[in-house]
Amino acid sequence: MVDVAVVGAGIVGAACALACARRGLSVVVLERGGLVAGTTGSGEGNLLVSDKPPGPELDLALLSLRLWCEWAPALGDIELEAKGGLIVTRNGAGLAALSAAARAQAAAGVLTEDLDAAAVREREPAISPDVAGGVYYPQDMQVQPARAAAAMLAAARDLGARVLLRTPALAVGPDGVDTPSGPVAARWVVNAAGAWAGSFGATLPVAPRRGFVLVTEPVGRLIRHKVYSAEYLDNVASDAASLQTSTVVEGTPAGTVLIGATRELVGFDPALSHDAVSALARGAVTLFPALATVRAIRVYCGYRPFAPDHLPVIGPDPRVPGLLHAHGHEGAGIGLAPATGHLIAQSIAGEPPALDLAPFDPARF
Repeated sequence: MVDVAVVGAGIVGAACALACARRGLSVVVLERGGLVAGTTGSGEGNLLVSDKPPGPELDLALLSLRLWCEWAPALGDIELEAKGGLIVTRNGAGLAALSAAARAQAAAGVLTEDLDAAAVREREPAISPDVAGGVYYPQDMQVQPARAAAAMLAAARDLGARVLLRTPALAVGPDGVDTPSGPVAARWVVNAAGAWAGSFGATLPVAPRRGFVLVTEPVGRLIRHKVYSAEYLDNVASDAASLQTSTVVEGTPAGTVLIGATRELVGFDPALSHDAVSALARGAVTLFPALATVRAIRVYCGYRPFAPDHLPVIGPDPRVPGLLHAHGHEGAGIGLAPATGHLIAQSIAGEPPALDLAPFDPARF
């Protein structure tokens, strides 16, 4: 019998496995597919505080950024970039709203800098001249999520953890997890199944929220930060099932540009949405006109684990003894993974939690 069975080898599951293994707990990770075959492999790699208002999720994000910086040196080349985030708007009213939001975030520990139009163009010379200004967030970072998840799993294995790919977890049994090849005995089971988590262990209202990403051919250092329109903040907070689109543009170390973001509640439908992809392309070109002559080389979709109150689900399940949840992060799972793993490991090890878990309690549903 192992101490902990983690269901899901995405970045949240990987972080849970690593945090537990670092405490000397025996760990097995059960993944129904291959390595980073789910949402993590479709992520942009955003590590953000800029899109979170004061409250429990922002507190979680600030803890996670600290842990990213602490964990990264031992994880190797995961393309962790302290590039900063830039939210922009095209009118004075939007700029006033961004500035007010930034002041509230600053009071909660976020570093912010108000920028006028000239200051925005100084940071992003290729941006549209129509931009009226914005707010810069130096703490925002980016990581290559597939590399990061694989590195966390490798580090957990070095500490004795086992990772079983193509081993679906069917149900929580009386002594662990049932799989097609037999039960895996464990004292604790962590549901880190991402967009699939709502139906494992205990039914919770976590649903897949589909999003598309466009990837361009390499263009060099055209875009220096993570840049997004103010409308993105509204989309993150939206409960709408219909297609929501906003403009998010950022470069990568390989020179490609990642273009998002769309959101829609359509289940696990993998069909290409021409409306969504067209909206992404239009938004990107409007914000960075030079992209009009750049070719898109790839488009893909992923499924964010959406919780109806927009807060992650972290902590013990009150109905199933030995079951803990670590999911429901929607589009913030990459950024929030280390803090989530840390809190889960603290709970299992009987340590005082670094943050109050009450806002994330699965019992709230």
